[in-house]
Amino acid sequence: MTRLAAALLVFAAPAATSFATDAPSHTATAALVPASLTASATTTPAVTRNGQEVYRRFLDGLSEPECTADATERWRSHFGHVPRQLASRGNDVLPLFAYVVEEVRAQHLPTEFALIPFVESGYRPGARSASGPAGLWQFIAVTARNHEIPIRPGYDGRLSPADSTRAAVRYLKTLHGMFAGDWRLAVMAYNAGEYRVFGALERAGQVAAKADPEALPMPALTQAYVRKLHALSCLIKEAETREDWMAALDREVPILQAITVPDGIRDLDGLASRHETDAAQLKRLNPAHTDGRIARIGQPTQVLV
Repeated sequence: MTRLAAALLVFAAPAATSFATDAPSHTATAALVPASLTASATTTPAVTRNGQEVYRRFLDGLSEPECTADATERWRSHFGHVPRQLASRGNDVLPLFAYVVEEVRAQHLPTEFALIPFVESGYRPGARSASGPAGLWQFIAVTARNHEIPIRPGYDGRLSPADSTRAAVRYLKTLHGMFAGDWRLAVMAYNAGEYRVFGALERAGQVAAKADPEALPMPALTQAYVRKLHALSCLIKEAETREDWMAALDREVPILQAITVPDGIRDLDGLASRHETDAAQLKRLNPAHTDGRIARIGQPTQVLV
């Protein structure tokens, strides 16, 4: 496997320059940009997607669309703010959520996995825990390196939504396959480690294909992790019954995509200027690039124009 590229998140208006979508996997610095920047001059790609379409993409990808008793009131209350976050125009949550949903669905995985950053970081790319984890997916440093997320002086790829999402989705795909396509076992393994889940299955006399995750001898924190995600999916699904919430989703949301950053671009201000993008927003969404300086991490930087 090649090393993950260092990455950015960009919300931009359509620009004259276009980038190809087939960037080699060894490129050094990448960005998430609207689809208009990755298309040829002969096409008219979508720059935005309606928020209700994002919502439908999430619902259509759920492995467990029906709400069960696992969606406890405790976790419903704890995550009651999430539907409001998705509906709000005053944050970046819905575009980021849309990006992760598409990354998950591209790998044919259940969209319950796209809820993990709500639990881990509240969908904040720059989130840091006092105990060490960082980024949307709250990787610790050793796990990040094991999953090819670059960490260098002046650059922490855990704070790159593109780097960390690519790694997290690849890991979740592996876990999903290991545990017979059971999303609950996969997220248990994401939380506690796959060997602990295999051990629990063995002690319980179960096999992954016919497992009862609730009956496994696993830590309470890990069992709660599954309940949190199920409660979240139910909260979001049930919000459909509120006309005001659906109306708030009925807006255009930027489509984000990873591209390489051209040589000669030294900072996010320069990138924002080239693509007529709000520099403050660009910096807010790219905490991996300290003080707005584009980090070069050793691999060749290529521009696909």
